Amino acid sequence: MKKIKFSLVLFLAILNLLQAQNTPAGAPPVIPGKDLTAYLFVYFTGNRVEEEAVHYAVSTDGYHYHALYNDKAVIDSKVISSTGGVRDPHILRGDDGKTFYMVLTDMTSSKGWDSNRAMVLLKSTDLVNWKSSIVNIQTAFPGNENLKRVWAPQTIYDAKAGKYLIYFSMQHGSEADKIYYAYANKEFTALEGAPKLLFVPKSGKACIDGDIIEKDGVYHLFYKTETESPGIKVATTTDLTSGKWTENDNYLQQTKESVEGSSIFKLNNSDDYILMYDVYKKGKYQFTRSTDLENFKAIDDEIAMDFKPRHGTILPITRSELKRLVAKWGMPAKFPKINNNPVLEGYYADPDILYSNKTKKYYIYPTSDGFNDWSGNYFKTFSSENLIDWKDEGVILDLPKDVSWANRNAWAPCIVEKKVKGKYKYFYYFTAAQKIGVAVSDSPTGPFKDSGKALVATKPEGAKGGQEIDPDVFTDPKTGKSYLYWGNGYMAVAELNDDMISFKSDIKLIKVDKTFREGTYVIYRKGTYYFMWSEDDTRSPNYKVRYGTSKSPLGPIEIPENNIVIQGIPDQGIYATGHNSVLQIPDKDEWYITYHRFSYPTGIKMGRAGGFHREVCIDKLEFNPDGTIKEAIPTHTGIQAIK
Repeated sequence: MKKIKFSLVLFLAILNLLQAQNTPAGAPPVIPGKDLTAYLFVYFTGNRVEEEAVHYAVSTDGYHYHALYNDKAVIDSKVISSTGGVRDPHILRGDDGKTFYMVLTDMTSSKGWDSNRAMVLLKSTDLVNWKSSIVNIQTAFPGNENLKRVWAPQTIYDAKAGKYLIYFSMQHGSEADKIYYAYANKEFTALEGAPKLLFVPKSGKACIDGDIIEKDGVYHLFYKTETESPGIKVATTTDLTSGKWTENDNYLQQTKESVEGSSIFKLNNSDDYILMYDVYKKGKYQFTRSTDLENFKAIDDEIAMDFKPRHGTILPITRSELKRLVAKWGMPAKFPKINNNPVLEGYYADPDILYSNKTKKYYIYPTSDGFNDWSGNYFKTFSSENLIDWKDEGVILDLPKDVSWANRNAWAPCIVEKKVKGKYKYFYYFTAAQKIGVAVSDSPTGPFKDSGKALVATKPEGAKGGQEIDPDVFTDPKTGKSYLYWGNGYMAVAELNDDMISFKSDIKLIKVDKTFREGTYVIYRKGTYYFMWSEDDTRSPNYKVRYGTSKSPLGPIEIPENNIVIQGIPDQGIYATGHNSVLQIPDKDEWYITYHRFSYPTGIKMGRAGGFHREVCIDKLEFNPDGTIKEAIPTHTGIQAIK
């Protein structure tokens, strides 16, 4: 009974996690939370025309922020606005994970607080280059002849409508400011229709600077009320456009000073939320923290900035997005060092690494991970010129579309580059439905064409139990012969024919000790063949790599006393470091180990699901003077760029 109860609790926990990531059960999220490792603060700086522009700052922890570009504007207001200035920038990551939306007040305060009728809409796919549009409410929609101002627009994705909802405050004549909304068109260049009322407080007094966040199916609208006692309040609803809001009468600001421009964001990999607001008469910001979005505590002593922002918003970003920003606008002088592990963003596992003599680039061929119970059905590859910046080259083999004999469980590929009749060819071995196939291409990025049948479809004679998975292809530099290794619970090997898609020799089993589980990988160095393999189960935090040596690619294997190649470091949150491949830098005795681990920091909390929510890392691999392998140290820092 206890076992059933625990399993149910674990199932519900995993289900809740997937739902929280806004993705269908069984499919990895567009941007896994574990990949959000930094923050972008978008703001303006003051009431002079030259200060009414978009500025950027970045942080790695959500508490310490550094201005980019020496706190100069990153977008020219005169190019994007009708007034020559913009204020109140709000930034949003789109539902696809890779498109960004920014909306701004089109206004210069020097022309008066009732001088603007428009907002600016911006769209980007890289946070650097933006396409802009101006929406003038007064000229676009009849009935707004007495419109005085349009302030502080923001955007939220309305999943129910499948559209982006832009909300903002407007004042008509002598009426109070109210919060309106309209849906953006598909191109995010205009509004689909005239603005409608979103929220009016029961007091009937003015309200501005709305900011909406969703938590557990409830939308929380933080806003500034302009009653006799102005301040930040919150109202909630389960239906964005229903007009049915429950108002909380409590003031949320933790200061007696005047405040405006509240904005809330969730800290990465945390249950904490930060509500911040502009203490505008004092020229500073205040940050407060909460777990329930109702009770907030000031954390002034924990916050540091090397700039003075006005009314902005903060967006959690990935490491690659952070790198893109600093590549464009420079690295702030005191910014913390950026980690390079994991090397791939997203959930990936079982990495096979290749240096291509044809393209002079490095490639990683992983399992596409994050699917429930290892149910992925396609393979991707990633390319790099320096081993730390990786480009997603897309799907290179899709089982349902490209393979006739299997359509499920796309696991653990490997690849070899060989010259055939003077031209480079790429032979890609992969697991599908617990069988092993091979596909061929003229390029390391494909397209790959399947051979039409499984190369390994049955268990080798003498093998007891296990699965026909985890291929590794190795070409002996001494003889030029190529071999395929595979097996789970056993290690099998067979020499390949010159066509690389059939076997030349009979299948042989190589004896290994009881630590062998799967993931064979073979390298050659200074006369010695090194056989590596993974011990334990990929779902186990103790999954690790061991090795043995041989004088032949066919064994027998001698196992050193201390033969761990790499293992986790629990104190650093590093677990399940296994299923590796190894890269030798061409013409150098310089080596690197590529492996997967539980996703950091979330994987260890997932139970067995940690075994299919993995990430790919690279660290240094070194040898002792006697040829034994030094135990590699897995790191968050990773390696430095290879030139």
